[in-house]
Order: sequence, then C-alpha cells, then structure tokens
Amino acid sequence: NYNNLFLFLSLCRYQIFLYFICAFQNISCGIHYLASVFLSVSPQHTCRPPGNVSQVLFQDLSTWQLEDIWTQFSVGREDRILVQLQDGAIWELTSCQRFRRDDQSSLDYEYSGQKSSFPCLDGYIYDRSKWLSTVVTQWDLVCNREWFGRLIQPTFMFGVLLGAVIFGYLSDRAGRRLVLWASSTGVFLFGIAAAFTFDYYSFIVARFLLAISGSGYLVVVFVYVTEFVGMKSRTWASIHLHSFFAFGTMVVALTGYFVRTWWIYQIVLSSVTVPFVLCCWMLPETPFWLISGGKYEEAQKVIDTMAKWNRTRPCKLSEILSLDHDGSAGNKPSQVEKHTLSELFYDWSIGTRTLILWLIWFTGCLGFYTFSLNSVHLGGSEYLNLFLMGVVEIPAYVLVCLGMDRVGRRNILIFSLLSSAVTSGVIMVIPKDYHVWLVVASMAGKFFIGAAFGLIYLYTAELYPTIVRSLAVGSGSTVGRVGSIVAPLCIYLSSVWIFMPQLLVGTLALVSGVLTFLLPETLRRPLTTTWEETEKESSSGKLLSTTSNTVLENVTVENSEDSSLNK
Repeated sequence: NYNNLFLFLSLCRYQIFLYFICAFQNISCGIHYLASVFLSVSPQHTCRPPGNVSQVLFQDLSTWQLEDIWTQFSVGREDRILVQLQDGAIWELTSCQRFRRDDQSSLDYEYSGQKSSFPCLDGYIYDRSKWLSTVVTQWDLVCNREWFGRLIQPTFMFGVLLGAVIFGYLSDRAGRRLVLWASSTGVFLFGIAAAFTFDYYSFIVARFLLAISGSGYLVVVFVYVTEFVGMKSRTWASIHLHSFFAFGTMVVALTGYFVRTWWIYQIVLSSVTVPFVLCCWMLPETPFWLISGGKYEEAQKVIDTMAKWNRTRPCKLSEILSLDHDGSAGNKPSQVEKHTLSELFYDWSIGTRTLILWLIWFTGCLGFYTFSLNSVHLGGSEYLNLFLMGVVEIPAYVLVCLGMDRVGRRNILIFSLLSSAVTSGVIMVIPKDYHVWLVVASMAGKFFIGAAFGLIYLYTAELYPTIVRSLAVGSGSTVGRVGSIVAPLCIYLSSVWIFMPQLLVGTLALVSGVLTFLLPETLRRPLTTTWEETEKESSSGKLLSTTSNTVLENVTVENSEDSSLNK
C-alpha cells in the first residue's frame, strides 16, 4: 500500500508535462489502428486489355480512353466495357475476367455470338479519380486475391493482441520508461518501413510489427500515467487518454483527404511519432517501479525533481515509506502470488459475472471498430464521416466521467449498451440514399459504444477482489482484442447483407445490456481483498466513501502487466 506516496503525487505542473507528452503519442497509436481505412481502399477496376486501345464503348458512352468511363461504371461485376484494340480485336472487359469476341466485324455493345474467356493476366486498370494508389492497386489485391486485402486489418489487430502480452511482461521487468521508448521507436521505424515495402508480405510483416509496438505503448502508458498522476485527477486523466486516441482518428481522416498516394500517406502518418521519440528521453522512471525493485536512491531523485518542478517542499522517501512499512525503507515488497484464470470462475455467481463482462468487452471492441471502419461506406464524404467518428468519442468519455460517480457505473453501462443497440436498429431502417441520417445515427452508435468501452475497464476492476483484479482486467482486455480482430471481418459481411454489421453489433449490445442488469453496482462500495469479502460485501450492500481513483491506483500498483486501456 503506497497511499502516502500517492498523496504526494498530486497533479501539478510536472505531472501535467509528463501527461501531455505521453498522451500525444496516443494520437499516433490511434492513427495506425485505423490507417488501413484508406490504405486498403479497393477502387473500381476492370481487366487490362492485351494491347493498345483504339476505341472504348460502355453502354451509350463512346470514348478513346478507358479512364473516361469510371463515372458511369458500376461497382458490381455485371457491367462490362467493350474495347477495340489497334490490331482490330474486340474484347469485353469485366472486373475479374475478359472475353475476346470471335466476330470482329462490328463494335456493337450487345453481342450474341461466340467469345472466348481469358483471365486478367495483364493486370487491372483502376479508377484513380480519388486515390492515385493504395496497397490494393499496388499489388492487385482484387478478384481471387481480394482476401489478401481483407486480411490487412485482422493481422494488424492480432499484432495488437500479441504486443500487449509481450510489452506488458517487459514493463514489469525492464521498467516503464525503457518500454515507452522502445515501443514508440518501433512505431516510428516500422511505420516508415511499411511505406517502403517491396511486396505484400513484407508490408504485412511491417504492419504486424507496428501493431505489436503500438499495442505495447498503449499497455504501458496507462500504467505510467496512473503512477504519476495524483489521486484526485487519476480517473479523468486515465479515461481521457482515450480522447487522444480519438484525435488520431481525426488525423487519419484529414491526411486521407489531402494525401492520395498510399506510401506518402503512410509516411505522413508515421511522422506524428517523431516529437515523442525526440522528447521521450526526458521521461523519468516511475517511483513505484523503482521502489518495487529496491532502487530507492533513484526513486528519491525522481521525487526531488518533481518537487523542484512543482515548487513544493522536497520530502524524504524513507519518511513516506515508513508509514506503509513496519520497518526501514529498504524492505522490499513481498512477492505477489500468481493466480490462474480458473479463479475467475470461483463459483457459479462469479463465473457468470466473468462471462458477462467478457461479452461486454468483446461487444465494446467489436462495436468501436465496426462503427469506425464502416463509416467510409455510409455515403457522402468518407473523410468527413471518419473525422466525425473521432469527434464524437470525446463527449462520450466526458459523459462517463461525469455520470459514473452520480448515477452509478452499472446504470451508465446499461444505458450505453442498450442505446447502442437501438441506434444500430435505427441505422438498419434508414434508406441508403439518406446518407446524412446514416452518418448521424452511426455517430450516435459510436458515442454510446465508446462510452461503454471507456467505462468497462474501471467497472471490471471494481467487481473483483484484489487477489485477482489484475487478472480479471487483463483477461477482459484480451477478449476485447479478439473483438477488434473480428471487427474488420464483420464489415465484409455487408456483402451478404448491407446491414449485417449493424445487426451483429446491435444484437450483441442488446444482449450485453440486458445481462448487465445481473451485475452489482459498485458506486461507493469498498474494494475487497478476498473472495470471502466479496461475498460478504455483495450480501451486505455496505457503503464506503471510496472513489474510483482508489481502484485505479490499486490495480496499477498490484500488477501492471495485464492492466491497460488498450484499444
């Protein structure tokens, strides 16, 4: 218990300085998590003819260049383009196939004679009116190679899952500062490397390593911030790290609007990391990690620096720790006992609670990315749509901070999930041509699912005793990342039915919201240490004047390996 040290770490200018340096890098993480929205755009395309074109015919349009017909060409594969080559051969071109007419006497659009089918061995011609190039056009990820393009985002999210495990472990062994520097440097280097890859596979590898680095940063930065920020402002500071992630979404939209070449787009987005890489050497190690490793002199130097910046009276670490240890400051904290996943199913009631929370974590991540990734398919300006999906997150987190200490965590969570389900249903009944209303309804859905996702970390921490609290949060976060892997695949279900993503998210949100009624309220209830205390607390309903800040500091100090506000 380091409560006296937390009292010293009040939110002053030094902590504000550190907070905004670390939060700025969250923008970069938000950027790369959604960069594929425009990286992997699949424009309209058709097979390239096997020669130079002399005339093009498409329905009632006749021209000399294939590029002139894209304004009337349908996304569907039923349309065909008729071209006559300079050698007189007449070919019918579709998105994924081409046919050579045996009768070359007339250039009529309608033809009932014999024709031979050929694959698109000469590549494809793409509509470059919006994007000069994407990774899809770079490596022809269309037709029978279309699934390669669809794997870009899921493989990235799998890297996110792996990075959380790797860097969460390293942060407890090597320290927060080193991991912050290493992960942010990795984000920059692998982000730049992705722009200069020579084939699809090297691009996927670079993006995978980028995801590992970005996820590692998000895992550790939450722990780092909560170990420096004072008790009074910890809840706001930690939850609003999400807001900087939302700014990253807005940067993606703006960059996509102004930069239409994928590798330049990737370089511009990766350059956002440069300021943090240049400044991260100024970040100190957290006193808590130094103390946990017995490095009291180094911890004292950090505290002295903080006192100097904040213009407060320096304090002796030995005096603070002596209030928490019945011996000298040199005593090392006892080893934390390891617990297994099976303990989250301590009995029938706790097992049910765990499964419900896992479903909420999964739904939160799935809905968060489904609304964001699907925004570019709503009609109108895809850049404005994505930008608004980032903007709407910020008031969602404000709602969480203001509401959870007034009406309760469970009530806010239920309201957010059920509202998200309702808005998903509303989206399904709005005609496709009413794209403005589709965007407004999607913004509402993103608002509510973002509020639920912003709250679930804290709520999960409060529902479990100290001995398994970090395990509960870590397992829930892992299940959430599975949801983020499924989200891009969910978007592709729109080819089966246009509203299939909304149906899936809405159904899961509805079920999650209803099941949340089975969970207890944790507002102003004391934190428990053992399962016995948890059972007694649930039955007594005793209130205690604790705040959500206490939860965050307890989770942080106990075990940072599994704690994160990871997207």
